[in-house]
Amino acid sequence: MRKAFTTLALAGVAMLAMATPALAHNVLISTDPGKDASLEAGPARITLTFDAPVQGGDINQVAVVGPDNTQWAEGSVEVNSNVVTAPLRPLGPAGVYTVGYRILSADGHAVTGEYKFTLTRAGTGTPASATAATGASRQGGSGGVPVWVWIAGAVVLLAIGLTVALRTGGGKAK
Repeated sequence: MRKAFTTLALAGVAMLAMATPALAHNVLISTDPGKDASLEAGPARITLTFDAPVQGGDINQVAVVGPDNTQWAEGSVEVNSNVVTAPLRPLGPAGVYTVGYRILSADGHAVTGEYKFTLTRAGTGTPASATAATGASRQGGSGGVPVWVWIAGAVVLLAIGLTVALRTGGGKAK
């Protein structure tokens, strides 16, 4: 009985030792235009600055949705270390614009978020085509470790525990 308890205790300690804290995801530290800013003229681009470098690739997306629910970002997102930039079309109607983003964090996880700014004077621009609106509007998934990894780890620990228990349990009961 003591051997079985020892084996279970060792398996529990091993499982706790495998549970490492989550790696830090990138954090948005500044935006241009700023969060909740009021602008008389639309910006030429959206600039997002993060606390750590952003990995390059097509996963990085920025969408700007206007008060009429149309897309205003158009073109490729550029990544320069921790700064993500997305070009904008000249803005149209006055009102609240929502900037949504999805970037590939330095630790490999997707980071999503959004903020708003207000255009106080209508511009003369026209929205982007529907095909340009596929970017950050598809925000989904929180990243993190998939559940199957934890299940596989538990199965491996159980197998190790059973092996140890069977190999050391050869003594006679008193």
